[in-house]
Amino acid sequence: MEAIEHIIIDHTLQKIGLPEYAPYLCHAYCHSGYATFTHNGKLHRFEAGNCLIISRRGDLLLHLQESSDFNADVIYVSQAFIELSTPASNYGMRGHLMLFHNPIIPLTPSQQKQCEANFRNIMERLADTRHIFRRDALRNAVECIIIDFFDFHASIYGSETISSTYHQIMEQFIEILERGDYRKHRSIPYYADLLCITPKYLSEVSKKVSGMSASYWITRYTALDISRMLRNRQLTVSDVCRLFDFSSLSHFNHFVQKNLGARPSEFRL
Repeated sequence: MEAIEHIIIDHTLQKIGLPEYAPYLCHAYCHSGYATFTHNGKLHRFEAGNCLIISRRGDLLLHLQESSDFNADVIYVSQAFIELSTPASNYGMRGHLMLFHNPIIPLTPSQQKQCEANFRNIMERLADTRHIFRRDALRNAVECIIIDFFDFHASIYGSETISSTYHQIMEQFIEILERGDYRKHRSIPYYADLLCITPKYLSEVSKKVSGMSASYWITRYTALDISRMLRNRQLTVSDVCRLFDFSSLSHFNHFVQKNLGARPSEFRL
């Protein structure tokens, strides 16, 4: 492994989710073999010709298994360096949110060549310790890979322009969810009121920016946090139910069954 203050090169996904890697975003390109994992509660297969971007909550990547012939380039970049290198485009927010839903992008042969070249460029710049302007060269290399990731992603999901207003509202909405308000509040009007907009407008913004409804994001954040809490043996099912302010244990059980596909007791096994 080679490292500079903000960039780490590796060839395994095993470090995603480790506390010391929490400030980093993971970018990977698979040359051969495959890896399977669950992320955001869904099973994924990362295989040759795919790129992978874990841009939020690496701790949500679970049950990782890499095949014996798994060969990938993995680049961890700190959030601070990403912000420094990200081009002035509101597509970033849309891309990050859609990657939260599905972090794998299948690439065409020409995109694969471009992705390989971008990864190689970063690794070469990182290794060139004699370059007087090494940091600037690395920033430029990271910016190139981000721009191409935008292009790869937009080729699948479309490149519709997102207004700065929509971008700001969605960013604030996610920040409120990140701080955990969903544990007590799971209605769209609550979040719309905090953002000083109507529930209808919040729903419109969420759909436009992420392709998902506002209720989807509230439910996903709630369900994933519940699944984590249920695995904590120091908490009873009733404790978790109370933490999330459900009106009854039966209501809680129904929510878990519907959104996590299992009864709360199954998380205790």
